Amino acid sequence: MFAQRALYAVLATAILTLPLSLHAAGTGPKVTEADHALETQLAAIAANHQGRLTVFAENLKTGKTAALNANEPVQTASVIKLTILLHVAEELRTGQASLEEKLVLTPENQAPGSGVLNDLDTPLTLTLRDVLTLMVVLSDNTATNIAIDRFGLKSINATILAAGLHNTWLYKKVFRPATEPMPADQPKFGLGKTTAREMASVMVRLVECRLDLNGGPPLPKDGPICGAILTMLREQQDRDGLPRYLETLDTSEQGSAIGNKTGALDAVRNDVAVIASKSGPIVIAAFTQSNTDQRWTGDNEAEKALGRVGKAIVEAWSPEGLDPSVMNWKNPLAQSAMPSPAP
Repeated sequence: MFAQRALYAVLATAILTLPLSLHAAGTGPKVTEADHALETQLAAIAANHQGRLTVFAENLKTGKTAALNANEPVQTASVIKLTILLHVAEELRTGQASLEEKLVLTPENQAPGSGVLNDLDTPLTLTLRDVLTLMVVLSDNTATNIAIDRFGLKSINATILAAGLHNTWLYKKVFRPATEPMPADQPKFGLGKTTAREMASVMVRLVECRLDLNGGPPLPKDGPICGAILTMLREQQDRDGLPRYLETLDTSEQGSAIGNKTGALDAVRNDVAVIASKSGPIVIAAFTQSNTDQRWTGDNEAEKALGRVGKAIVEAWSPEGLDPSVMNWKNPLAQSAMPSPAP
């Protein structure tokens, strides 16, 4: 299986080097076009930020892209949990896992930091859906360790490689020492590493429901799998980063127009999001590193920088604003494919 996935990764890398990026499987290629004016705005935000900023963004309907240091390897913090979701999707579609299967929380997996499971009595039985939901909406570190135990680091990293992500890696469980030999760069990156471009591609796979790592078309059963994951991302509780200046009203009734996964360390604030805009779904991956402001407060300077990135991109590509109904959050395959832009 690993050798087969490695072959897939080679094929995926060859595809990614072409000037065309694949749209939803079966709809043919779409032309992508760099928005240089927006990239100038992002560079100005980076120049005013007391730290390092990397960004990749794409409007999945128009093909517009914007990049800033997008191929630079960065610390993921909890953003790496998106790759766990991608691997789980592969296991679900092949029938090797079920969102309703039962997992047991034990003291061995309880980890400090974000989340609530570390504070609960054990043993505690949870469904896989419960575990993944907590891993996303609260970035629960204990839930993450449960998921890693269920699927295995080697299998998760094999999926990452098969998806063509050669600068992305999940090194170990959260707040646990490594149990196998680590790559030489692990101390530099901690839990995981990635690039803005590669992590954006993970989100694009989930939004467009392109789960087949061999490049095959989506299957009808894939839609609800992607929908379950997108629903978790849409319920994200941390909206201090990319969504900061985009949604200002209560979204509890109509639902949010944003699904995202955050990650934070003392000198790191990261956010990867899909934003349902009136001009089409926009995927943004933004990472801040070596930040001078290391306060764990909502007005942390790096969080504000992420907010400015999100605002600049949406104002440039969708001045009319957001529209949650642009996406079918429950099943992205249930709506007609987004039209490919004219060359």
